[in-house]
This record gives sequence, C-alpha cells and structure tokens, in this order.
Amino acid sequence: MSDVLNPDFLVAAPDYAGAMDSVVLPALAAIEKVTELTAPDGTRLYCVSYPAEKPLGTVLVLHGFTENAFKYSELIYSLVRNGFSVLAYDQRGHGRSARAEGVTGNSVTHVDHFSDYVEDLRLVCDQLLNAMPRPWSIFCHSMGGAVTALYLEKYPDTFTSAVMCAPMIAPNTGGFPPALTLAFCGTAAAIGRGKKHPFFLKEYAGPEKFEDSCATDPARFAWYDAVKASRPEFQNSVPSHRWTVEGVRVTKQILAEGAPESIHIPVMLSTAEKDYSVMPEPQYKFISRVPDGTHVFVRDARHEIFRSVNEVFFPWWHDVLAFLKNAAERGPSA
Repeated sequence: MSDVLNPDFLVAAPDYAGAMDSVVLPALAAIEKVTELTAPDGTRLYCVSYPAEKPLGTVLVLHGFTENAFKYSELIYSLVRNGFSVLAYDQRGHGRSARAEGVTGNSVTHVDHFSDYVEDLRLVCDQLLNAMPRPWSIFCHSMGGAVTALYLEKYPDTFTSAVMCAPMIAPNTGGFPPALTLAFCGTAAAIGRGKKHPFFLKEYAGPEKFEDSCATDPARFAWYDAVKASRPEFQNSVPSHRWTVEGVRVTKQILAEGAPESIHIPVMLSTAEKDYSVMPEPQYKFISRVPDGTHVFVRDARHEIFRSVNEVFFPWWHDVLAFLKNAAERGPSA
C-alpha cells in the first residue's frame, strides 16, 4: 500500500483517480452510515458517518460553498485511518440535501438566513454527534469556516478544537465594494429575485477548467471534476442574490466586539497564499483575537489547500492531524 498511500493515508499514487476509486471510496463505502435529518423548517439534511476501529475521538467535517461531503473523501479516509471517527453532512442547498422551494436547477446555491446554516450544525451535533466518540473536533473549509466561527461564538462548549481551512471570514467580492454588492443584491432580493443568481454569473455547464479552479493539483482537480460532471446533485456553482447578501453580512457578525474572544478552544486557521475566493486580512483579524488561536500561512496554495500538490498538501495535512491528535489527548469535551 506504500506506493498508493503516504504515511498519513493520503493518496500518493500517480494514478490519483485509480487510487480513489479502487482504495479510498470502497473502504469508506464499507463503513458508511447515511442518516437524514429534518430541520425545524422542513429542510432535509443528508448526513454521513464513518466509525474508526479504535477512535481517538470524532471530527465533524463541514464543507464550503458549492461543495458537499463527498468531495472530502480523501480527507475523511485519512482521518478514519488515523483513528478518528468522522461525521459530515451536505449543508442545506448543497449536494444531496434539499434546496429551498423556488430554487430551480442544481447550480444556484441559496440560503434565506446564514443563521440557518448555524442552526443546522447545532441540529447535527444534537442528533448525531452526541452519539459519537468524544472528544469532538471540527474541520471546516471556506463557507463552512464562517458557519463554524458563528457556531463557536454562540455555542462555545461543543467542540474541543477546530481546524479552519481558508475560512470565509469575508468573501472576496471580485473588486466590488461590499456596500455596492449589498445594494445590488439586496435590491434584487427586495423585488422578488432573492432566489435567482446575479446575471453576470454563469450556471454550471459541464467540466470546468483547472486554470480557473481553487486547486493546484491537476489530478485531484480532474478526479472531482469528473465526479461533479456525472452527479447533477453536486453541480452547485453560483450564489443567489440572497446568499450573497447573507455572505457579505457575515463578516460583521463574526468580528463583532467580544465574539472571537469568546472562543475558548484551540483553533488552527490556515490562510492560502494564492486565495482569490476569500479575503486574508479578516482571517488575520479573527485568529489574532481568538485566545488560543494558531495561524498557519500555506505558501503556493490556492483556496482549496486540501487539493494542493503533494509537496504542499502533505506537510500541511500532517500538521492538521498532529493538531487534532494533540487536542484529542487533552480529553473529552464538556
């Protein structure tokens, strides 16, 4: 297996797709448990869990904007092989979870209120995480990082530690001032177009270009790009006007006076050097205010650090595992 996987059980084989399809996915499928939860507003959430043989604890994996739990299969496999049980789910409006009524097609990603994501996480913790081995940690990416930040500020006693991969403390609005973005998308929402996407953004139309992606590893990009092309439920690609309004407003909430300071667990936040999806400065502000915060700057990485080339991805992930194992050794969460 050494020619297929590295010591941390990440795919090292030149044939990345072959290793994913013949080693990683079958191993996960053999232990996967699927559960569907229903949020108070009736939204159905698709959840998956994977037990470790001798668990050190549990890691909840929370994906980013336009993603889903399946995209994190390589990381989930590594976590399980390193002794962590894993819980993950597709956030509302994403992947195999339900879309809001009135959202047409699979491309548009919509949420009425960003707090809905936070309360969905609370529901998953109450209904599923409570039955899984302690201590509990969370690994989150991008939009999932914004959800996690708000969750930790509101519910500080669930997790023992948190790893934030390029979190969306503030989205990159593509050169448009946030106030202008709010005005444009807020007006569209006010006239009944909240669930429609901005006209200048393109819906999913088939295989994407590596050069335009958030990945730096062509093999990792190609594998998931093929999956996405074959799975309509995974073809999220653009935000609704309402999602954009909520996404821009989240920064002020996360960085509110006293909010980051209320997080009392160890937090490891990684900033990608070549990130054009989220803004780095708000990440610095956030993690500098977390009492037990650690900041990591990942050179030569785009937004999706976990889809970097091996020489960038492997050492970063090794440090993530060490952080999680150290937190697990401290004992169960309260």
